[in-house]
Amino acid sequence: MTLQQLRYVIEVANRGSMNEAAKRLFISQPSLSNAIKDLEEEIRITIFERTNKGITLSKAGAEFLGYARQVIEQAELLENRYLGAKPAPQHFSVSTQHYAFAVNAFVQLVREHGQDEYELALRETKTHEIIQDVKSQRSEIGILYINEFNAKVITRLLRDANLKFTSLFTAKAHIFVSVNNPLARHPVVTIDQLDDYPYLHFEQGEYNSFHFSEEILSTLSHKKSIKVNDRATLFNLLIGLNGYTISTGVLSADLNGNEIIPVPLASEETLHVGWISHQNAALSKLGMAYVEALQQAIAVE
Repeated sequence: MTLQQLRYVIEVANRGSMNEAAKRLFISQPSLSNAIKDLEEEIRITIFERTNKGITLSKAGAEFLGYARQVIEQAELLENRYLGAKPAPQHFSVSTQHYAFAVNAFVQLVREHGQDEYELALRETKTHEIIQDVKSQRSEIGILYINEFNAKVITRLLRDANLKFTSLFTAKAHIFVSVNNPLARHPVVTIDQLDDYPYLHFEQGEYNSFHFSEEILSTLSHKKSIKVNDRATLFNLLIGLNGYTISTGVLSADLNGNEIIPVPLASEETLHVGWISHQNAALSKLGMAYVEALQQAIAVE
């Protein structure tokens, strides 16, 4: 096993394609494929599952990738310290539901740990895709919530994908509304009071089961309902249409301004917001730094 082989594995995982990784590594695709096959034979595991649709990390491969990243990080530290080598570009990806605190933490991560070169990714995406991104190591960390309603489904998916959930905080139900919305003047809003206002929620695509909804109380019926795909659109509609959405109550004025505010919702529902990662793979240096930034972002809010 060589450092070069480990770098090959990491690059293929980052690109999700042998062909794209070979281009980035300036070697032929057959040479890359053979190098990885030799490594798999040596360590007696299948790192990448090959299908007609491409390649995906195996369960054992995901665990191996976590260790490989740690080894390469340490090797690069030695090279930078004693050989004066140019630092390699940093890689880190996170997939998340549409939370402002996750963006705040990402900003803090880049400010504190960004080098001259880096390739980072912040994906605000659908609930099922978050789990798939972390399962396939497209993202090292995913951010979502679990509550009494979706716990059975989400926990089973995490278990099947060999992922673990680590809680960040527990929140009560709130609505987000424009400061000009009449509901903004209430200390607490009841569900009946929401009836005449447009309900805004995030589209979940193929996996549109209530259990994958980003919003708790997802089984409630609504006279007026609008699906959106991104947070900026949702916030614009909150302001433009006097709409509302249901969330954690954690909102960042730094990123979202002061035009949208949280108002407590009269409900006994709670949600546990946290991050998911591979069960047996240690976090990278940037992964650990991002988790710390998440904790700081929540403490500020």
